[in-house]
Amino acid sequence: MNILSGWGARARGLFADNKGPWGSSGSDDEPSSSDGGNSGGPWGDPGRKRKRSSEPNPTLDEFFRRSRERFSGGGFPGRPDASIFVWAVIVVVLLFLVFTSMHSISPGQRGVVTRFGRYSYTLGPGFGITLPYPVDRVAKIDVEGIRTVNLGAESSEDLMLTGDQNLIDIAYAVRWNVKAPELYLFQLSDPDEAIKQVAESAMRSVIAQVTLQDAMGDKRGEIEARVVDAMQRVLDGYRSGVAVQGVAIQQADPPDEVNDAFKEVTAAQQDAKSYINQANSYALQITAKAQGDATAFDKVYEQYKLAPDVTRRRMYYETMEQVLSKVDKTIIEAPGVTPYLPLPQVQKEQQKKESAQ
Repeated sequence: MNILSGWGARARGLFADNKGPWGSSGSDDEPSSSDGGNSGGPWGDPGRKRKRSSEPNPTLDEFFRRSRERFSGGGFPGRPDASIFVWAVIVVVLLFLVFTSMHSISPGQRGVVTRFGRYSYTLGPGFGITLPYPVDRVAKIDVEGIRTVNLGAESSEDLMLTGDQNLIDIAYAVRWNVKAPELYLFQLSDPDEAIKQVAESAMRSVIAQVTLQDAMGDKRGEIEARVVDAMQRVLDGYRSGVAVQGVAIQQADPPDEVNDAFKEVTAAQQDAKSYINQANSYALQITAKAQGDATAFDKVYEQYKLAPDVTRRRMYYETMEQVLSKVDKTIIEAPGVTPYLPLPQVQKEQQKKESAQ
């Protein structure tokens, strides 16, 4: 608006008429009278005129000059200085560069650096410096945390076939972690799904080579180790950057339709094993006793060879003592006495009489 008013004033000055109805208004350099310039005409000196205002009109150059002053630090009325905004922008930019260039990597992590979307290098644990965003980007990957994928038979279509043509319902868990973060990020689009597929394929391959009893019995550890080896070979072939830490079989049962019959068979097998263990224990006891008797006989025989008569008489006495201790007997030490007194029979009859009374 100041520009328009200034140009309007200049136009009015060009076309203004300095002559009044009573003659010339005189020179512009003459000062006006004290009556405010109304002395000309019939009420004053016709040689004098009213002087125009001495205040200069704003021009286009003056507008640009004032604008430069405002933006160079002059400020606006009622507004903060423009330099404050400039410095604020500079501080924000510097903070952004600092925070996007410095990275702290924990001991259990690795920082994968991509430059314009392409893999550049990997940051180790500690403090690392990169180019600011968006030139360099850092993705922090946990390489020590163990991750678990649970797999199991959820329907009849997921049952596995054993080597002896039996179906088995098996559930297992796979433990794994990241060993090469740069491969893990760029080689597999969906690592969890890829590991599931590889684990199921490896488990089916191993189960197809064992019997149902082996899968349900004592060979679970061997099956788990074989599955881990098969999975690791396939994942290494994919350059997945994944390390399989272990496989744990949580359930290995026959299908539900025949599960009760298999439980009865298993119970019978357990009973058979129990009876076999009892027989083996009894055999070990008898064998140990026989070995002890043989050792004792060998010791007696050694003494018999040293003194045959004494040993023979001792063996006779010991044998007779064992035999006679189990029968009724009467011993009479009187030479020439021939009568036989059936003392045991007499004692029995005496006892019957006493009981009858």
